[in-house]
Amino acid sequence: MLKVRSVEPKVGWYLAGFTDGEGSFNVALRPRDDCQVPWKVSLCFNVSQRDRVILALFKKHLACGTMRQRKDGVWYYEVNNLTSIVENVIPFFNRFGFLSAKKKRDFSKFKQLAKLMQAGDHLTRTGIEQVLEIRRDMDDGGKRRYTDEEILARIGASEDSRIPRDHMPNPTPRNPAVDE
Repeated sequence: MLKVRSVEPKVGWYLAGFTDGEGSFNVALRPRDDCQVPWKVSLCFNVSQRDRVILALFKKHLACGTMRQRKDGVWYYEVNNLTSIVENVIPFFNRFGFLSAKKKRDFSKFKQLAKLMQAGDHLTRTGIEQVLEIRRDMDDGGKRRYTDEEILARIGASEDSRIPRDHMPNPTPRNPAVDE
């Protein structure tokens, strides 16, 4: 778990500013056939850049995530593990916030989604509807592989029973840092 208070302010504010311009908070829904709910909901924080040194600072100071290089030479840093998002990413950006209204909005929605997922609400039709509503204007609508209608049609009209926690992939404990 990241000790956000131990991050040097000049580094924290630099990374927050960099994220304000180049970072992204996303939610993805991918089809699944191995669970009762036919969609996997995933949160992801990412930054891409040609210079890997800056991304290595993110990895070091957020104490989580992965780095990889794409075929075009661009480096990509991402955190898509819910526990790491809740324990590291959210507390970091709660302390070192953003100036742009767009990034503040997207981060606020990202925190709402993390809280919803921690409660397991994304495992019901009603929860998926909430996810779709929250993400609607994140990243200005972004490019989506599946429409809201396709997602809801695959779930069906009455699938609102929750999967027992012991049948969920990667259950995540609640963390009050999300509520900050």
